[in-house]
Amino acid sequence: MTNLANFLPYIITTDLEVVPGKSAWELILESGLFAKLILLILVSFSIISWAIMLWKWRQLSRAESDSRYIIGKFRSSRDIQALYKSLPRIKNSPLDIMFREAHSEWEYSVSVEKEMTGQNPAELDEEHFKLIGEAAARAGEDELTRLSGYVSFLATTANASPFLGLLGTVWGIMGSFSAIGERGSASLAVVAPGIAEALIATVAGLAAAIPAVVGYNYFNNRLKVLGVMVDNFKSELVSAYRRENLVNRGRH
Repeated sequence: MTNLANFLPYIITTDLEVVPGKSAWELILESGLFAKLILLILVSFSIISWAIMLWKWRQLSRAESDSRYIIGKFRSSRDIQALYKSLPRIKNSPLDIMFREAHSEWEYSVSVEKEMTGQNPAELDEEHFKLIGEAAARAGEDELTRLSGYVSFLATTANASPFLGLLGTVWGIMGSFSAIGERGSASLAVVAPGIAEALIATVAGLAAAIPAVVGYNYFNNRLKVLGVMVDNFKSELVSAYRRENLVNRGRH
């Protein structure tokens, strides 16, 4: 047992041929063209994903803040005509577009009814309120589609990056086996560069995928909440114009 312990360091130093370690950057520079291409794609995916996440965070934060402001103004006012004239244009919120589209449909319906019936103020029937609701819904859906733009790229990054990293890993391991065949040795000095190259590709794939999948789920949840806000506001708009119609009927 003592003889084996004395002989073990000799085995390690002669068979493994330990060489000084290299940094990850040095290994990347010494890697093959294919491995560098995989890493370049993964780095590009990661940079674009982070840019999208920062942009979407700012865009959705503004949309939510402005939408809460519009809802507060809308619920505190009973005169929808005065509110429409006094409310400033707020382009960041989908509710602003919904309100303006619904009001445009309301004014058009009122003008048509006045021409047909000669009544002033004109009374609207159920079909007109259906058109008002549809106009608001279309505007809201268009704005949600705009706000969800490029979020799908995060899903693409989350799904593709691990496989690209795996491709780089397999390629690096193939290089290690090729080096073993050329040199006829399985020492650490022979296989280590290929294995290190493979592990760098794996790390790069995970580093691109993990933030992307977290960002995709986070922004999808925020878009769902905003979608509920849009649906509720459409209902409130139709109710407000129904109330306006009842007031006009009472005046008439």
